[in-house]
Amino acid sequence: MDINITILAENSVAPGGIGEWGFSALVEADGKRVLFDTGAGTAALMNAATLNVDLGGIDAIVLSHGHYDHTGGLYDVLARTGPVTVYAHPDIWTSKYGSLDGSPPRFIGIAQRREALEARGATFSLSAGPQRLSDHLVTTGEVPMTTEYESVEEYLKVKSGDALVHDPLADDLSLIIEADYGLVVLLGCAHRGIVNNLLQAKQVTGRDDIYAAIGGTHLVHATRERLESTAGALLEMGVHYLGAAHCTGFKASAYLSEVFGERFFPANAAMKLKLPFPA
Repeated sequence: MDINITILAENSVAPGGIGEWGFSALVEADGKRVLFDTGAGTAALMNAATLNVDLGGIDAIVLSHGHYDHTGGLYDVLARTGPVTVYAHPDIWTSKYGSLDGSPPRFIGIAQRREALEARGATFSLSAGPQRLSDHLVTTGEVPMTTEYESVEEYLKVKSGDALVHDPLADDLSLIIEADYGLVVLLGCAHRGIVNNLLQAKQVTGRDDIYAAIGGTHLVHATRERLESTAGALLEMGVHYLGAAHCTGFKASAYLSEVFGERFFPANAAMKLKLPFPA
């Protein structure tokens, strides 16, 4: 199976694109065109125009979770796509906040009301379990917290009544492409851990062969011990290619590049990927 992935929004940029804090990628596989996340604002649309990528008539949108930097472009994107089903976990609608480095909590959830997005053409398909988009495209659904070294950061909060409590990010999910040469997993932020996300991808598909993991890994605040544990697990799982983006962070990217060598690449905005990669 040939897979084409166009990175439409990301912090770093390939020549000719624009960057923003967030992630979005157009996946073309199994006869489907699926937009995975929508970035924080205008980057996805602007890079799509620059790259001559038509978002009209795409088959589906998948939201990895309910943070603004993955959903902020949705309202404007819907004007280009027309009516479309949006797949996600029900908890994308929880009231999410962030309070990093002791700063006052700020709202970091979906900016638009659900009714406004539905009026724009979105039909939400919300499930805690995996959702199948085609014979070879499926979401992970809710990701179990399996590993000892992966956790959701304490600064991520959700409103419960009048209080802010720790957000377990149950809505964190990934998109799996089941290719004949292995699983290709698109990650949004992997708040619940990249290893946990990949373990869930294996569980959902019943397959062990992971060809590539591409997207955010949320290792930007990871300790050296967590980086070592993560890299070791990825190698043990047989992950062949690792395309890190967004919330991976420079230090973690440098470390993973050293571990994976030529099998590591930064997944930057305006980058077009064709899989399988040349041998």
